[in-house]
Amino acid sequence: MIEVPTKVLDPESGVTPPEPMRAGDAAADIRSCEAVVIPARGRAVVSTGIAIGLPVNTCGLVLPRSGLAFKHGVTVMNAPGLIDSGYRGEIKVSLFNSSDEDFKVNDGDRIAQLLVLPLDKVALVATQELPEGIDDRGEAGFGSSGVA
Repeated sequence: MIEVPTKVLDPESGVTPPEPMRAGDAAADIRSCEAVVIPARGRAVVSTGIAIGLPVNTCGLVLPRSGLAFKHGVTVMNAPGLIDSGYRGEIKVSLFNSSDEDFKVNDGDRIAQLLVLPLDKVALVATQELPEGIDDRGEAGFGSSGVA
């Protein structure tokens, strides 16, 4: 288990650390600590009132909540948002409202999910030739696998 120290920035605010909704959930729900209106087809940065101390060789991904996206057209603008292990500031979530109606975020609303992942060290090494892939995909990119 990866333990992540979590700091509530204003202890009198009522903000609580992120936690999974259900025991088997992969990510923890992140809540807003302010009321914000996201205009139709617009975006807003929403404060959470928390900061985390990710251990070295981990990262945090801020992910959309599927229900918020499906029911209201509200999603994380830069999904996934990346939190590097050295960052110690407040987690803020950039939300985008794709609907034609303004969307109100209330203080305490679950607005995103935080997924913490372990990372292996990676070294990108310059080369003139790439090794063969595991199949014949090669340089086939966008749309190469079809839609069906």
